[in-house]
Amino acid sequence: MKDAIRKPVYDIDPIYTKRWSPRSFLSRAIPDDDLKGLFEAARWAPSSANVQPWRFVIARNEADKEAFLSFIHDSNTIWCKHARVLAAVISKMDEQKFGGHNPTHAFDTGAAWACLALEAARREIITHAMAGFHKQKAKAALRIPDNFEIHAIVAIGYQGEKEWLSEGLQQREVPSNRNEVDSFLFEGDFHNTNF
Repeated sequence: MKDAIRKPVYDIDPIYTKRWSPRSFLSRAIPDDDLKGLFEAARWAPSSANVQPWRFVIARNEADKEAFLSFIHDSNTIWCKHARVLAAVISKMDEQKFGGHNPTHAFDTGAAWACLALEAARREIITHAMAGFHKQKAKAALRIPDNFEIHAIVAIGYQGEKEWLSEGLQQREVPSNRNEVDSFLFEGDFHNTNF
């Protein structure tokens, strides 16, 4: 099914179409070296002025996971509670090199998350990022300082069976397609799609 949906038009590495966001997780533990390997990939993301504003807080034990589940929306908790690891994606908003505010903190942190997700796919580990959580509750529960922004919560683990999900989620448990390049690529100005 995945191969039928995800066909690139142009030649790219298969890792980009292999990566998607399942919701069904096995209870199998992730070896420390594999888990740290995901964050090693994030480490090498591009970063403006090499500031590296990204930070991650992870939950691997039940007490830490319960803290995460306290601020995740119920519609996500129903499936993400089975993931072996939950991770908060965070960025440092201020930076002396920029005279105060770092205008690229979110952009650079997004690049770090993308590197993590692709490395996970390479290792046959699944990731599913969520925006469905209460940011202020998350900041309080994880003791995130005011000069840091929390962007997403990511469920990390090994893929489980589609049938373990509710019927509604089973219908969504397929890799999504993407818009064609011509729909978002412009040349010269924002209104010229003739590339």
